[in-house]
Amino acid sequence: MRVVVVGGSGNVGSALLGRLGAEPDVERVGVSRRAPEPAEPFDGVAWHALDVADPASGERLRAALAGADAVVHLAWLLQPNHDEAVMRRTNVGGLAAVLEAATDAGVPHVVVASSVGAYSPGPKRRVDESWPTDGVRSSHYARHKAENERLLDRFERAHPQVAIARLRPGLVMQAAAGRELDRLFLGPLVPTSLLAPVRVPLLPLPPRLVSQAVHADDLADAILRILRARATGPFNIAADPVIGPRQLARILRGRWLPVPAWAMRALLLGAWRAHLVRADPGWLDLATGVPLMSTARIRAELGWRPRIAADDAVRETIAAVGRHRSLGASPQLH
Repeated sequence: MRVVVVGGSGNVGSALLGRLGAEPDVERVGVSRRAPEPAEPFDGVAWHALDVADPASGERLRAALAGADAVVHLAWLLQPNHDEAVMRRTNVGGLAAVLEAATDAGVPHVVVASSVGAYSPGPKRRVDESWPTDGVRSSHYARHKAENERLLDRFERAHPQVAIARLRPGLVMQAAAGRELDRLFLGPLVPTSLLAPVRVPLLPLPPRLVSQAVHADDLADAILRILRARATGPFNIAADPVIGPRQLARILRGRWLPVPAWAMRALLLGAWRAHLVRADPGWLDLATGVPLMSTARIRAELGWRPRIAADDAVRETIAAVGRHRSLGASPQLH
């Protein structure tokens, strides 16, 4: 089975290529703007260095996808979030380019990374994959994910011969992502050295900041199961337990201080505008707005079970932020 992973050098891509490398019948091809060093988990991967958002890369992208049994599209840009047009060219335009190239190359199965962030605001209770995917409008991440959901809807109607699967994971965590998360979301205002022993004395957060997470290795296992089954449709992917303010405070060995969401948002907006933090307020709106996901479908249909609990995955990643431990993956694509 020849699998092409677009955006293969980032957080999810590195875990997936490592998992696929353990499968003797899988030929791995990676697409990234910069080919990483040929060390684990990238050794043995045939790389194509190109920018999927660049129209001039179309012919090379088609060549990279030629002969593939499946394409996994993971490429995503999270910065510069002060220039949304730049991000959209990769996030939305990149998917459009990959779908066009996959059609031209005759690829029969395409797996696309969507997200819990695609879901419309809802209650903090578990919903299945039928929940609306119009996103949280104040979040560029959610807007782009929702736009891609509509793009996939149109593509499926126009190309019924191509099997499309949509990944909707929660927050994807692993130690190797620590430096990447620091670069993409934190900034000089956040003393990451305090996170090294995983201890933050006081944690001011809104009560509705409730999220789900999954370890990158468990997400990679889910993707492999989707590839093997040539599964189609959307799949919610997350581990238990749900991570709320109390759980996060426990992970950080601190105490939760409830604060209004509007106050936290105002503080974050000011810090972001001053370039003191890299996370914009849309991330807070996303975390407080999206519903919780039911993972019943992937468990029942593909037998997927996470090996790593969500709180352990979060703990591992936060500790790595403090240590600045990373694979050296691309700081912009995942």
